[in-house]
Amino acid sequence: MSTRERLYRTHALILRRRDQGDADRVLTIFSPEHGKLDVIAKGIRKTSSRKSGHLELFAHVSLLLAQGRTWDVVSEVTTVESFRYLRTDLDAIGRVSYVCELLDAFSESDDENAPLWELVLTILRILDQASDPAVVPVDATTPDAVPAAPAFDRSLLLRWFELRLLGAAGFQPQLFHCIACEEALTPVVNYLSIEEGGIFCPNCAKNREHLETIEVDVLKILRYLQSRSWAEVAPLQVRPTITRRVENILHRYLIHILERRLKSVDFLRRLNALAS
Repeated sequence: MSTRERLYRTHALILRRRDQGDADRVLTIFSPEHGKLDVIAKGIRKTSSRKSGHLELFAHVSLLLAQGRTWDVVSEVTTVESFRYLRTDLDAIGRVSYVCELLDAFSESDDENAPLWELVLTILRILDQASDPAVVPVDATTPDAVPAAPAFDRSLLLRWFELRLLGAAGFQPQLFHCIACEEALTPVVNYLSIEEGGIFCPNCAKNREHLETIEVDVLKILRYLQSRSWAEVAPLQVRPTITRRVENILHRYLIHILERRLKSVDFLRRLNALAS
């Protein structure tokens, strides 16, 4: 049952939006205190609306909401972080769309989740900075240049996000101990079960069906992504074959949990195909 008051303030990310009636728009937002909500911005599609510029996709906003019958109503809105560079970078748009689609899929109404909120804001800030044309390498001599963070693998950022999201949502895969005997896994070829969400050691894998081998280096990267901060992960340089294998495992695990494919995955793959 909702504990929201008649009028309440919250920070939020705009995940989705759709037109309603002649001039309104329904927004799907994510709030650290209230989880995922559908709210309505009345008259936002009118040319005279002062709210429209603040309610862009992926924006971090501060809202004053009034409880309504079907949807709570946006009474006031101010932009906290616009992440405007994301909308100028097609690759970043694809990756943020994927992040927001996952957040949408794993969120519920009135489900407070401040760690997940901070995680998604971190991803958007990293991608926004990476898309900023004013950001240059640290050795550049342009007077107005903003020093850039070291280069990083954007695909690795998404894999780090996926594992952190799974942990925050209660679906963290077991990567450090055998899910049967609970002994610590050793650096040998072990066996993965997508359905059971973890790894079997060689002894426990005997006579079990539907398992697949997981190479030492692949498991090592998965464990590092799951247990380390982004600051520790960002400098990693991983062989493309291992990166693709890690991506394949995590995408199949997500599909198993959600019982459906994610639309933004296909968009990202088309972008990758164009870039290659």
